[in-house]
Amino acid sequence: MKYPPLKNYVDGKFVPGGGEMLDVFSPLNDEVISQVPLSTSRDVDAAASAARKAFREWSEWTIKERVQVFYRYRSLLEDQKDDIATLISEENGKTNEEAIAEIEKSMEVAEFACSLPQILGGETLEVSRGVQCQVERYPLGPVSSITPFNFPVMVPNWTIPITLALGNTMVLKPSEQVPLGANRIAMLLEESGLPPGVFNVVHGDKEVVEAICDHAAIEAVSFVGSTRVAEAVYRRATSHLKRALCMGGAKNHLIVMPDADPAMTAENVVASFTGCAGQRCMAAATVVAVGAVDHVVERICSEAQKVVPGENLGAIISRAAKERIERMIAAAIQDGAQALLDGRRAEVKGNANGFYLGPTILDQVRPDMEIAREEVFGPVLVILRVKDLEEAIEIEHASPFGNAAAIYTSSGGLARYFGQRASAGMIGINIGVPVPREPFSFGGWNRSRFGVGDITGRSSVEFWTKLKKTTTKWSAEAGVNWMS
Repeated sequence: MKYPPLKNYVDGKFVPGGGEMLDVFSPLNDEVISQVPLSTSRDVDAAASAARKAFREWSEWTIKERVQVFYRYRSLLEDQKDDIATLISEENGKTNEEAIAEIEKSMEVAEFACSLPQILGGETLEVSRGVQCQVERYPLGPVSSITPFNFPVMVPNWTIPITLALGNTMVLKPSEQVPLGANRIAMLLEESGLPPGVFNVVHGDKEVVEAICDHAAIEAVSFVGSTRVAEAVYRRATSHLKRALCMGGAKNHLIVMPDADPAMTAENVVASFTGCAGQRCMAAATVVAVGAVDHVVERICSEAQKVVPGENLGAIISRAAKERIERMIAAAIQDGAQALLDGRRAEVKGNANGFYLGPTILDQVRPDMEIAREEVFGPVLVILRVKDLEEAIEIEHASPFGNAAAIYTSSGGLARYFGQRASAGMIGINIGVPVPREPFSFGGWNRSRFGVGDITGRSSVEFWTKLKKTTTKWSAEAGVNWMS
């Protein structure tokens, strides 16, 4: 193994987990690169207890003092960017360029956390003669973040800098498929000056997730993953009267109009559906081709052939995931879809055992097909043909998901019309991955999100804090009326 077996990180120390060890495979070559503990509820209890103990002192630091940690943390992410990117690529299968982008987004969230002292100025108003009302934000206490395999560093950093800067403490449960990044984050935070117990990592599987949802000391839970699990986590956490914000899957529709710029559209659509090997909830999944757009479809196919597995296209996370995607492709073709590009025989020299799948484009797909309804999570683009924009919007509305939707057009009027009517939380105009940049927040609609608020940006502040309102009167001379 390239890396030693992992431990949990509790109260500022790396400690063994209580369960058996699970092999960690690299998708690049199917080699075991480490092992991760399948921790138990006792491990969760130890981490939650450490977080509860650390909360009193950490929450008493001023926010200006707390964000100093994240100034240093952001600098360490930048200084160690290349090394961390290698780690991400090895455990997740991303290209180096994609891994670097993941770290840079993490840095951006840390920068936003550092701006919180300027954003969170308290509100004070004289509401009656001699009477003042003041509103202040307070942290919740120990909280937890449960993160997926597809972004080992970025998604944990959606929550860590903001949550901790606001004064909370945390138990992080990373995906057992990509556990190395979480331990590196713990080391960086410790080096940045974060006190012991403020940030803890517990590795594991379903038992750890359920223990987090059930633990009395944990006040709030965030989750990112599939819709099925997101809903289950939301129901379990809220049944214990916790706050919960759970981000699920997606089936994002890209509407291509006849007046779309062919070159820009093709380049953008291909980048969207092949980026991170399609393993992201913001990936293009479905092109809804409106009217006469064969010239754009041909350009998309031509552009997709420039994407080469092992060069500018990363690996699928596991053998099982790759086989599931291939089964969905085969079923669609058997059901009448036309394969304009078939990536199922992808080979990468020197990594014959890697889990690679080339860009795949299926045309003449019907809305009732499984591949048009379900999240594929691979470099697969399906094309649905419609006669007009209204029919395209009907298809987009029929999806139970609502993460993102985009339109490719040269018409500002059509773009605005679609943007107002699409049933999604993030809209792209000639942009296939419309991820908001900080301070704007990330979050979808419908069954792509369970809970209230978004997971990053200004909206996340609402989720991770509670309000205290103080009404004050000192001057008896001010007189009395019904408000005082």
